[in-house]
Amino acid sequence: MKASVIVQNLKCGGCANTITSKLASIKGIQNIEVLIEESKVNFEYVSNDIVGTVKEILAKLGYPEEGTANSVAKKAKSYVSCAIGKIS
Repeated sequence: MKASVIVQNLKCGGCANTITSKLASIKGIQNIEVLIEESKVNFEYVSNDIVGTVKEILAKLGYPEEGTANSVAKKAKSYVSCAIGKIS
């Protein structure tokens, strides 16, 4: 099955690298694609409960789903995640 999540705070390749590496560690997810210009994360999954897990991980990284609260703390986390992605 395929899913897409539109997120906030997605700005560059560093963000995309962090998101891709974190989601790749989840069993049952494959073909992860991060579209920076659209602030969209696409992926394929095998179990319905994985989509909720993906959204939770994205929020913890500082990339909450569009339409949810985007606090200063989440914005700060996204900058840290971005920096880590640039280094990796």
